[in-house]
Amino acid sequence: MGIYYQYENGVEKNEIKAFEYYKKSAENEYVNAQFQLGYCYYEGIGTEVNKEKAFEFIKIAVEKGCIFAQNSLGELYRNGKGTEKNLEKAIYWYNKAAENGDEFAKYNLGICYELGISVKKDENKAFDFYQESAENGCINAKFQLGFCYVNGIGIEVNKDKGFELYNEAAGKKNDNIQINNILQDEIDEKANDLDKINYWFQKAAENNNKVALYKLGEFFESKGSILEDEFMAFEFYKKSANQGLIDAQYKLGYCYNHGIGVDINVAKAFDLYKIAAEGGNCNAQKSLASLYEQGEGTEKSIDKAFY
Repeated sequence: MGIYYQYENGVEKNEIKAFEYYKKSAENEYVNAQFQLGYCYYEGIGTEVNKEKAFEFIKIAVEKGCIFAQNSLGELYRNGKGTEKNLEKAIYWYNKAAENGDEFAKYNLGICYELGISVKKDENKAFDFYQESAENGCINAKFQLGFCYVNGIGIEVNKDKGFELYNEAAGKKNDNIQINNILQDEIDEKANDLDKINYWFQKAAENNNKVALYKLGEFFESKGSILEDEFMAFEFYKKSANQGLIDAQYKLGYCYNHGIGVDINVAKAFDLYKIAAEGGNCNAQKSLASLYEQGEGTEKSIDKAFY
């Protein structure tokens, strides 16, 4: 979502001090510091996580002309973090950021057009936004653009080009998280993540590979993942569930139950948990018992909960 500096030459990492300096600078009306302070509140850097304060400071930064904060504000509106979910406002700020050359905003617009999130679904527009974003170095967009080529989303199928993009995305350091002078083991960890992501994207190109689609859903759902995006997590779990993977049925139910990438719908969550529970997924069985016990998404039944 933003940029913060963990290290400088000869200076030991100290997130608490970093937060205090951002706070003092923000109090003096320095707009970039207000944005960084919002990011600290969002991620819990040097302070406790506070999504409401994150939204407050990022919104202030945007209103004062900080173009770097526009995409972040769009993400907060899209995911309902620190504010009520408002997809129209999310699209508005993504467009503003994209007009100012923000490659991550272009990637986000690609997702919105691919999935039809608050805009008319248009795979051609999605492809174009992914392409523009990828050309400006967004690794997420390179993976997604590769997926478009492999699966013919907004473009004719070209698996060789898709695999080339996957390998290109995995072959360079992560530009999506902009950090100065990070430790080598953290660099190695990100490179390892990219290798794993590349592997599962390539496996997903095989016919009926529901496991690969499920694994990609996990990468998109995982907090701190390079690919982190709740909407895409939901989409990949759905693709896997549609191919019959029981674990994906459970995760799709979990998404509906907790509003991950989709509006909360406990009745749908119940139906999916039931399918997964009957297929032997233990997490689904526990979740189904909880819904029966509380009478959420179905009639209350202590006997069925106990069963």
